[in-house]
Amino acid sequence: MKYIKINPADNVAVAIEPLQKDEQVVIDGRAICLADDVPAGHKFLLNDLAQGENVVKYGYPIGHIMEDHHAGECINHTHIKTNLSGLLDYTYEPIQIAEDEFASRPQEHFMGYRRKNGDVGIRNEIWIVPTVGCVNGVCQQLRDRLRDEVKDLRIVAFPHNYGCSQLSGDHENTRKILRDLVLHPNAGGVLVVGLGCENNQPSQFEDFLGDYDKERIRFMVSQEVEGDEIEEGMRILRELYAIAQKDVRTEIPLSELRVGLKCGGSDGFSGITANPLLGVFSDYIVSQGGTTVLTEVPEMFGAETILMNRCANRELFEQTVKLINNFKDYFLSHGEPVGENPSPGNKAGGISTLEEKALGCTQKCGKSAVRGVLDYGERLTSKGLNLLSAPGNDLVASTALAAAGCHIVLFTTGRGTPFGTFVPTMKISTNSGLATNKPTWIDFNAGTLVEGRTMQSVFEEFRSKVVAIASGEQTWNEKKDYQEIAIFKTGVTL
Repeated sequence: MKYIKINPADNVAVAIEPLQKDEQVVIDGRAICLADDVPAGHKFLLNDLAQGENVVKYGYPIGHIMEDHHAGECINHTHIKTNLSGLLDYTYEPIQIAEDEFASRPQEHFMGYRRKNGDVGIRNEIWIVPTVGCVNGVCQQLRDRLRDEVKDLRIVAFPHNYGCSQLSGDHENTRKILRDLVLHPNAGGVLVVGLGCENNQPSQFEDFLGDYDKERIRFMVSQEVEGDEIEEGMRILRELYAIAQKDVRTEIPLSELRVGLKCGGSDGFSGITANPLLGVFSDYIVSQGGTTVLTEVPEMFGAETILMNRCANRELFEQTVKLINNFKDYFLSHGEPVGENPSPGNKAGGISTLEEKALGCTQKCGKSAVRGVLDYGERLTSKGLNLLSAPGNDLVASTALAAAGCHIVLFTTGRGTPFGTFVPTMKISTNSGLATNKPTWIDFNAGTLVEGRTMQSVFEEFRSKVVAIASGEQTWNEKKDYQEIAIFKTGVTL
């Protein structure tokens, strides 16, 4: 396969491998002579377009052409302008959700950790969490000291810059993300390290946790420790380790798995290979009774009506409208347009507008009905497909997915990235070249979908890989010790 027309309504095709000027391609029984070289992942026109006419890909407009162009020409971000503007009014037009293609499959299981409150984790790590950035160094020293003593459990510290000099909603965002981190079931033990004078007061933060396991979540306020806080922290950590190291994996139904769906460093193959693969997997997890979460709200702009009309009821539709328009208002209130999202890497990979990016991005959530809509920092309560408010930034959005309660983040990428958030962050390449060039970044190659393999065969291999990771197999970000958090900063700093 050298090129593909994704949807019958499209007036562009995508090069699967580089195409040469004057090369002839045949699509829908019609021969077209290419007027330009077309890099892999990029688009070429299937018919003439006059200035102002829409470019159609995935069956939807992805923007309009800025001047006349002809069939066979390669077009990119320099030729196409977004159709996006400000806030919109939406009408709920619910669609019939496709029949569950996995309905006949038996319940699958993974090996996880059952916690005292009934929740489930897929990791059993010791976490050190600062209430404020002032004690980041203390947390990192404690991590290093415990790592010298302990080899059978992962010990991770999560430094961040916040917890003080923040006001109102911005401060609450920090508290919510840190609360969600501390309560996450992937931790077998957590030491919360405070300073004592910060806005995020340790005693108030402890109350904010609600009913928590006091045996496995401990607090240390550095200013209140007489003597060396490192020694006191190590005493507490050794007690946490003695508890957590006794935990064992047990069989857990896949209905209890919560999966975050994320993409970053996208390219022209994202909406053809890796994102559709995640869509099939998302539908499978939902069919099993589990939970998937789609975020990156700015990367829904241009495809939002697809999600809105899949909402299970009008209340969820209204929440989704609010999700979209609140983020657009956030952009506009800072004097920024709502359509300037594709990064330089996106554009180099063949993505021209935010609509094109969004139509590829939203394929990660398959065809299931939307069953829940979450604000930033909110924790999951509904099974099935959920939408989560967070920006497109890779670290911030992945942290938000984990904070919502996702056990694992599935991250598709066409350009590649090494990072990981505080839960396993599985990288899925959109093309085989990336998987070959960065074997210590990429956990699974979806590029074989344009190399002769069927979606069914790739899905079955992918499903097995995700279940293996949920059962303890490490992702590359874990092997490389790339685990971090990033909190969405929305307000002033004092």
